Amino acid sequence: MTRRIHRFRRPLLFAAGWILTALGAIGMILPLMPGTIFLIMAAWCFSQSSPRFEAWLLGHPRLGPQVRRWREAGTIDRRVKLVACGSMLISFAILTRTSAPPIALWTAGLCLLAAGLYVASRPEP
Repeated sequence: MTRRIHRFRRPLLFAAGWILTALGAIGMILPLMPGTIFLIMAAWCFSQSSPRFEAWLLGHPRLGPQVRRWREAGTIDRRVKLVACGSMLISFAILTRTSAPPIALWTAGLCLLAAGLYVASRPEP
């Protein structure tokens, strides 16, 4: 059974790496969508499935620097922090305008708060 799972792991991680890379590239263009987190996850997927594409992503002049800084020192640029936290705030504000039950609002709010505090607490390069 585990052998069967491992047979599919590499192609699935490779496909996930490309999907995450596409989302990360879109996030670099759209002001309210963070792209760095998708690129960090893509680099991990490629590290497990294709060292060649991991090297390509890390060496890419536009997509690679944020991922390299995260891997080397765990740092996040101030601009990226502001976009990420702002996006979380806007997402929560939109959620409060829906008919979501209070437990969903509290859960989402606490998760977004925890994520925002984590992002804000990371050092800057």
